[in-house]
Amino acid sequence: MRAWIFFLLCLAGRALAAPQQEALPDETEVVEETMAEVTKVSVGANPVQVEVGEFDEGAEETEEEVVAENPCQNHHCKHGKVCELDENNTPMCVCQDPTSCPAPIGEFEKVCSNDNKTFDSSCHFFATKCTLEGTKKGHKLHLDYIGPCKYIPPCLDSELTEFPLRMRDWLKNVLVTLYERDEDNNLLTEKQKLRVKKIHENEKRLEAGDHPVELLARDFEKNYNMYIFPVHWQFGQLDQHPIDGPSIHSLPGEWSRRMRRLEKRCGPGRRKATRHSHAKVKVSGSSK
Repeated sequence: MRAWIFFLLCLAGRALAAPQQEALPDETEVVEETMAEVTKVSVGANPVQVEVGEFDEGAEETEEEVVAENPCQNHHCKHGKVCELDENNTPMCVCQDPTSCPAPIGEFEKVCSNDNKTFDSSCHFFATKCTLEGTKKGHKLHLDYIGPCKYIPPCLDSELTEFPLRMRDWLKNVLVTLYERDEDNNLLTEKQKLRVKKIHENEKRLEAGDHPVELLARDFEKNYNMYIFPVHWQFGQLDQHPIDGPSIHSLPGEWSRRMRRLEKRCGPGRRKATRHSHAKVKVSGSSK
């Protein structure tokens, strides 16, 4: 009897153990499938790095979208204009509003135009010039020099009479200074040096200082060839392009621009001379 009981217990134990053993292959398959998924990742690759890389690609796409939203970023406009977008989101240059220019820090930022008007800064000047595009005033408006404009009082007739003499004297002084400094710099040609040497040697004929207009005029007539050469030389400096030919309004303007802050009669005197000569003053090659 005991033997049968023991036999039944053994059968019951085997029956209970059989389902667990059959489940083992299923668990093994799950482990194998998991290992297979892991092996799909490249050898040496970090899963975290792969995920981070995906986020980096998204960041690059975001940056590209930001750039695309600002077409004006790489669109260049000249002085006085700013970039704006039209209805089609296309960048274009439009005149800048002078009131949008930065406030000037000091006097050194101010500039003077050729009509003797002071602007707070070069930004204000170019913005104003842009608004005048296509007009006669805008075509003639130019930046003259840096700094606030010098006050130019009205010219008297006597001052206009003196102006040619002052201009001639100024050109002579420039030429003599070049001669004194021209050692090995080749500022002047050999022919020019010979001409200026005579002027340099006669410099003390009139003592430095203010002289009556009559005395200066008489000295000019007496030594015409010596005084006229600096004028010819200056025209030669300004009129070096083959197609220049007759002098135009802009050439004498180079003189006045250099003297504007020192000689108030330069502008009116030059305009009067231009009207009388019909803006055509032709100079021979005697200064070469």
